[in-house]
Amino acid sequence: MKICATTLGETAGDLLSMTLNVGYAISSIVLLALFFASLAAQLATRAFHPVLYWTVILSTSTAGTTMSDFMDRTLGLGYTRGALLLVTLLFAVLAAWRVTEKSLSVSNIATRRAEIFYWTAILCSNTLGTALGDFLADDSGLGFLGSAALIGALLAAQLLAYFFTRADRVLLFWIAFVLTRPFGATFGDLLTKPHEKGGLDFGTVGSSAILAAILIGCIVVTAAMDRRARRS
Repeated sequence: MKICATTLGETAGDLLSMTLNVGYAISSIVLLALFFASLAAQLATRAFHPVLYWTVILSTSTAGTTMSDFMDRTLGLGYTRGALLLVTLLFAVLAAWRVTEKSLSVSNIATRRAEIFYWTAILCSNTLGTALGDFLADDSGLGFLGSAALIGALLAAQLLAYFFTRADRVLLFWIAFVLTRPFGATFGDLLTKPHEKGGLDFGTVGSSAILAAILIGCIVVTAAMDRRARRS
C-alpha cells in the first residue's frame, strides 16, 4: 500500500504541476494545504481510521513530489544537492524524535508530540524520495527501469533481513519506509514518461487512475479487517 501510495503521489503530483500546467510552486502550496487539513483531522482522532491515515500518507507523497521538483528545478538546486539537503533534514527530524521520545518505534505512538514527529519524518522522506529517484533515473544513467530495479532489489534485501536475521526492526522499518518513496518516484516516472525518455507512456491521468483504484481497493480491505478486529 505504501508503494502504491508513493507511486500515486508521483503521478498525481506530476499531473497537477506539469500535465495541468499549474506549476511546482502553486502545486506545492495547494498540496501542502491538503496535507495540513488531513493532518489536522488525523491528529484530532484517537482511533485508527484507514481512510484518514492513508489520505495523510498520500498527501505527503503528492506534496513531496511537487516540493522536491520546486527545489531541484525551479530553485536550481539540482537533484544531488536537493537530495543531500533533504537527507540532512530527515536525519535531523529522526534525531530530534529519538532524543525527545527515546525511541523511533512506530508500533506504539502514544503522545501527540511523537505523532507530529512521525508525520514530519514521513513528509521529509517522501520529499527526499522524489529527489533521490530523479537523481538515480536522470543523473546516474540508470534510467527509470534500472533505478526501479535497483531500489526494488534493496527492498527485497530488507525483506530477507527481516525474516532471516536479527537486525533491529525499527532500523529496518525506516530504511524500507524511505526506500519505498524513490521506488515510487522512479516507477511512477516509468509509467508516465514517453517511450523516447525510457518510459511506458501511460500518462499521468491513466497511471493515477489505475493506482488510485488499487489503493482504494486496499483501503477498503484494510478497513474491513480493522472492523472485524474491533468486533473480536
